[in-house]
Amino acid sequence: MTFEIFKTSLAKENSPTGIDPLLEALWHDAKGNWSEAHNIAQDITTKEGSWIHAYLHRKEGDQSNAGYWYHRAQKELPVVSLEGEWESLVKAMINKK
Repeated sequence: MTFEIFKTSLAKENSPTGIDPLLEALWHDAKGNWSEAHNIAQDITTKEGSWIHAYLHRKEGDQSNAGYWYHRAQKELPVVSLEGEWESLVKAMINKK
């Protein structure tokens, strides 16, 4: 999957079949379903899952909780926009394999 294909999938009602849960969380976030994205991310115990979890709390406005999850992900609090971080996350999750 490419970033462009992933972005195109956002026009559809359902997430692409068989995608990694990390990408599924980001898909739901982009569709405006923060709660579903958070439910998925909080169950992923990897650094990548922690990074998505951190991003979601940053988006929510809970900087303290976001900071905790960025630390678990071994990431610095980003200075880019939420949109920029989302794009970076999607690209990183697509290329992690």
